[in-house]
Amino acid sequence: MQALLEPPALAKRRSPNLILHCGAQTAQMDEVAAVQTPGATDTWNPIPHLELIRTVQRTLALTNLTIGNQAHSLSHEGQRYFGLMEIHAQNSSSDDYCWVLGLRNSHDKTFPAGIVAGASVFVCDNLSFSGEVKFARKHTRFIVRDLPQLVERSIGLLMTKWHDQDARIAAYKDYDIADRTAHDLIVRAMDVGVCSTRLIPTVLKEWRAPRHEAFSERNVWSLFNAFTESLKEGNLAELPKRTEALHGLLDTHVGLASTFGMN
Repeated sequence: MQALLEPPALAKRRSPNLILHCGAQTAQMDEVAAVQTPGATDTWNPIPHLELIRTVQRTLALTNLTIGNQAHSLSHEGQRYFGLMEIHAQNSSSDDYCWVLGLRNSHDKTFPAGIVAGASVFVCDNLSFSGEVKFARKHTRFIVRDLPQLVERSIGLLMTKWHDQDARIAAYKDYDIADRTAHDLIVRAMDVGVCSTRLIPTVLKEWRAPRHEAFSERNVWSLFNAFTESLKEGNLAELPKRTEALHGLLDTHVGLASTFGMN
């Protein structure tokens, strides 16, 4: 077995812990590597979780992007994998959040192998994902052959998505809102599938009395983090879909929907 690729140590800036919330079982790389991959059939060819991780690591090593912290999780007796990689770019100037890459794979036909772009906030490790999954490859014939090229192309596309995310967060910080507007957006977020009625009191509490001083300003960024703080208790596999819906709602409110397109 090839030696696992380890991320280089980074000490030049504060980094999040990339905590895997939402009930998933945190796993070490050797545990991920130990998961047995089911045998292929005529129409289904699953890949090892580790193969997806290694392919992404090798592709990033050829760019100006550097991997920082990583977090990996397994669920359903190892049949489903979800991982996070903190990504640093030479031209990134953000000092309160960083880019993250979300990876997922399954051995039970639940979802295809995939990658999605996101962000993690330093102060609270809140996670959000932006836009559609840029790479999603069904476990069919030739997936092993196609995987390196698909990942390479996806990383290039994700660069644009991450720069959109930088502009989005800046717009959220610049857009002040009153309590009445925030309350309206919280109800509308439920309507578009960001959260259930059960979560509304938690979001309201985080908005009205944020546990982190960084979100005390009354702007869309603080409201966004009231949601993401509350969504930590949900299903990790559902987080990309929920935060994409949240971005769609808030982008429209601050006037970014015409720039990015509806997520």
